[in-house]
Amino acid sequence: MLTGADLLAKVKELGDISKSDLVRSCGYVSTKKDGTERLNFTAFYEALLAAKGVDFGGASQTGKGGRKLSFSTKIQFNGNLMVGKAYTGMLELKPGDEFEIKLGRKQIRLVPIGSEDDEE
Repeated sequence: MLTGADLLAKVKELGDISKSDLVRSCGYVSTKKDGTERLNFTAFYEALLAAKGVDFGGASQTGKGGRKLSFSTKIQFNGNLMVGKAYTGMLELKPGDEFEIKLGRKQIRLVPIGSEDDEE
């Protein structure tokens, strides 16, 4: 897959061809399980914009698949409250990290055990 200046040069060189041929020529192709070809248009356009200097902001604000984090959650059907991997990853939390649950008026705080805030 071409990126940066190489990608821009190839797009300019190819000129007026179909979008599918352009994506294919720049290497943004993968193979599906059934062996057929898949053109990765989104990856191509993101690489093209990046090559032109367009910044999408920090990757830390996205979760799986590039979705924007909503910074909200809801109680699941079984009463559990889930905090997703994207959020724990932003905080560099690891399996086994322990927290004290502090309940306030309409809020829940998770305080790492052993932190200064834990000793209040």
